[in-house]
Amino acid sequence: MSHSRNFVADRYEGIVEEDFIKLKEDLDAGYARGSKVVLTVLSLPGNRWRQFNNYKNDDRIWQDLKYHEQAALFWKDLAFRLKDHPAVVGYNVINEPHPETATGFNDFWTEDYDKWYNKLENTPADLNLLYETIVDSIRTVDTDTPIILDSGLFATPWAIKYLKPIDDDNVLYAFHMYEPYEMTGQNRQKGFTYTYPGKVKVGEDQAEKMFDKAALKDFLEPVVQWTEQHNIPNNRIIAEEFGINRMVDGADQYVKDLIDIFDEYGWHWAFYAFREDTWEGMDFELGSQPVKWAYWKAKEDGELPDRKDIEVDNSIWDALKKGLNK
Repeated sequence: MSHSRNFVADRYEGIVEEDFIKLKEDLDAGYARGSKVVLTVLSLPGNRWRQFNNYKNDDRIWQDLKYHEQAALFWKDLAFRLKDHPAVVGYNVINEPHPETATGFNDFWTEDYDKWYNKLENTPADLNLLYETIVDSIRTVDTDTPIILDSGLFATPWAIKYLKPIDDDNVLYAFHMYEPYEMTGQNRQKGFTYTYPGKVKVGEDQAEKMFDKAALKDFLEPVVQWTEQHNIPNNRIIAEEFGINRMVDGADQYVKDLIDIFDEYGWHWAFYAFREDTWEGMDFELGSQPVKWAYWKAKEDGELPDRKDIEVDNSIWDALKKGLNK
């Protein structure tokens, strides 16, 4: 739903029919093979996805409340059309919102969330205002479908601290877990400096911190504190994405430790990614080794790599299978 006539324009003018037809075809195909879908968007009016915006942030939605209203109208229109679709089991209203980067907050390791949020509460940069507006709009046409709200700063767990719960039992709260990104985001181009468990330099001050299972659990403590503070049941919390480059030494243990923590708290979880179609760094079926020439040849030819010869009996995939089979 990212058609240029929809999200580049200054004013939302309704869902583009050709986009909706494509979306519905995908949803129908998912339902036909027994898949359920949580629908999310990467762009909203006034908040175009960086990759569709010359890799520049579109911060208009955090500067003008009119874009809140347009985003709410868009979701109302979409929910009205999809509320009875049998494949749709949830609406995730925006993937990885980040009002922080538009308002001078970039590093959760060293900056004070309370101090930052107190300055912009009840302004267009207040993520809570956007969420309240969108949820209220959706609920005028769809009272039942679960709505999922990501924490701020690209869905970091620490940003859940300033989220205000919405009085709706069918609203769930989500975060993504790729921390420490300096370790999980390593690749062949950057080099593989860090292993898990191990020490990693993080934040603007480059402080060295030890990361193991206990450290990961400590990192997720803000989510635990938030649920206790607001009496939110654990079954309304989603570890919506987590992952690590599969070639990082210890990637299998990182995945296992996070699943253990999520299961301990009773949170829902989903890993990123299953058969990623543009990047193999987190295609965990491939194991921890570089892919073979045939994989890249298929990509160059615009084809999906043949999975018949892929060895899925590897320690990372085993950890995921074990978690999914619980």
